[in-house]
Amino acid sequence: KGKLRAGGKSTGLSSVVHLPTGATLDSSMGLFGHYRMFSANKRHGTAAWYWPSDAQLRQDGSVEVRWPAAEDRPFELRALYRWAAPNILDLETSVRANTNLSKFESFLASYFAEGFTNACVYVRSNSQAWLMEANKSDGIWQAFPRDDGAVSIIQDGRWKFAPSPVDWVIRPRLAKPLGIRRCPANALQALVMSLPSDCFGVLTPFDAEPHRSMYLSLFGKDLKAGERARARARLVVGTDIAGEEIDRYYSNYLKESR
Repeated sequence: KGKLRAGGKSTGLSSVVHLPTGATLDSSMGLFGHYRMFSANKRHGTAAWYWPSDAQLRQDGSVEVRWPAAEDRPFELRALYRWAAPNILDLETSVRANTNLSKFESFLASYFAEGFTNACVYVRSNSQAWLMEANKSDGIWQAFPRDDGAVSIIQDGRWKFAPSPVDWVIRPRLAKPLGIRRCPANALQALVMSLPSDCFGVLTPFDAEPHRSMYLSLFGKDLKAGERARARARLVVGTDIAGEEIDRYYSNYLKESR
């Protein structure tokens, strides 16, 4: 249980409690909130959670959030939140460009509660794939890109603007856009995932860094004026999710998204 748009602000899900364990899941700016918006070497405003927006509860129980275009953001943004199961949240983000936008990105953020001190991302090397831990020795802010093109987007200057510029350490390539935050005290896990076509990076600070966050870099595409595009993401919460079960959750997501 929890809240969406607490106080009328688009900060994703907040005050989220996992009912089987009674554990709080979120902190700070919540789960699955729209944070930074970029195009090539440009950041549009500070954060989407500060922008004026409205929302509508639909007949099927989903909620659609709308951000109108403005002078500093030449695009209309929409987000559709829907429960696919009691422990599975689906999010579809769509954008309509009012002008040509190069390498547009919607940076989706999740901030987890204090106990979620373990972080890992699904990576690959040659034919091998595994969950790699985000250790402090590998850098404070770590970016796991889809491919070389994703690296060029991350490093095109979009992260150099104040406030809060970030120097991302480039880590191994993604096997699939899937990151996990774990709470060892109660074996709770949050799987943050997207589709390979919709997400060009999974990013996180090292495991115990105080933000305890996980991010998805969505879109990464050139958009022409008047063009619409969408990107999808899913949040799965459960206890003792490991190995083949993680793969099964992701495989099911791919099948359901066709």
